[in-house]
Amino acid sequence: MTLTQLEYLLAVDTYRHFATAAEHCFVTQPTLSMQLQKLEDELGVQLFDRSRVPVRPTELGKDVIEQARVTVSEFKKIQEIVQAQRTGITGELRIGVIPTLAPYLIPLFITDFIQKYPKVHVVVQELVTDSIIEKLRLEMLDVGLLVTPLQEKTIVEIPLFYEAFVGYLHPKHPLFSEQEITPGSIDNEDLWLMNEGHCFRSQVLQICNRTKPPKNVHLDYESGSLETLKRIVETQSGMTLLPELSVMDLPEDKKLLVRPFTDPAPLREVSLVVHKSFLKKRMIEALRETILAHIPTDLKTRNPVRVVKIK
Repeated sequence: MTLTQLEYLLAVDTYRHFATAAEHCFVTQPTLSMQLQKLEDELGVQLFDRSRVPVRPTELGKDVIEQARVTVSEFKKIQEIVQAQRTGITGELRIGVIPTLAPYLIPLFITDFIQKYPKVHVVVQELVTDSIIEKLRLEMLDVGLLVTPLQEKTIVEIPLFYEAFVGYLHPKHPLFSEQEITPGSIDNEDLWLMNEGHCFRSQVLQICNRTKPPKNVHLDYESGSLETLKRIVETQSGMTLLPELSVMDLPEDKKLLVRPFTDPAPLREVSLVVHKSFLKKRMIEALRETILAHIPTDLKTRNPVRVVKIK
C-alpha cells in the first residue's frame, strides 16, 4: 500500500469517475486503474462497485476511504509544517460561503487579508450549506463560512459572531409604525422568504413559528437573494426578515424600513467551519483573525441567548 494509491483512491471517491480522477491526478486512466486494482488485491477487498455509473464505493470501501483521508491528511500536515517554516503563509485558500452571508461579510475583510498575505491565492465560492459540507468532506474546499450549529460529526465549528435578525417592511405595512417587532406580531401571510435549500429560510420559519411557507393571494415569489427580497418588499408589499449585516450599509431612506426585534432578539451564529482533519491551520487562523478584526464589536461580544437553530 502506497500513499499514491491512497491519493488515487480518494480522487475516484471525489469524482466518481476513473477518467476524471486520473485527469486530476495527472496520470493516465490505465495507470490509475492498475494502482487501484493492486490496492484492492493487497487488501483482498473490492473498494468500488464498478458496475454502477457513476461508480460508488462499496460499504467496506467507505470505511477504507474515510481512513485513507485521515492518513493522507496527516502526511500533508508534515509537508505543511515544513513549508510554513520555509516560506510563511502561502498557497491556495478555498473558501465556501453561504449566499446570505457572502455579499456582506466578504467585502469587510478580503482586501485586508490579501494585502497582509500576498502569497495566498484566495478562491471564494457561494454555496448552500449542504454543498459546503460535502466539498469540505471531499477536500474540494479548505474552509466554510456559514451558520451553525450543525449536526455534522465530521465538521469542526469555530464561532465568530452572532448576527441579529431584523424586519424589513413596506411603508404601508401595519407594523411600520412600530419601533420594534416581535415574532408574534408578524402576519405570516405577507412574509417573503428565501427559496428551499437555504438555512436562512428554515430559521425565519422557526422565528415565525411556522412549518410551511405563507401563501400570498396575488404573487408567490421565493428568492435565492436577500437583495431581491428587499426589492420585492419595496415595490410590492409585506415584509421579510434579514440578517443584520445586510442592512448596515443601506442608504438612509432604506434604513427607515428596518425594524429590530425586541430583546432578546433572535440571532444566528456565524462560524468558520473545517473538516475534522483539516489542513492549512496557520492560514485558516490568519483568516479567522482578519475577519474578527473587521466585524462590528457588538456582534462579537453579544450574549447568544436566543440563537435560532437550523432544522
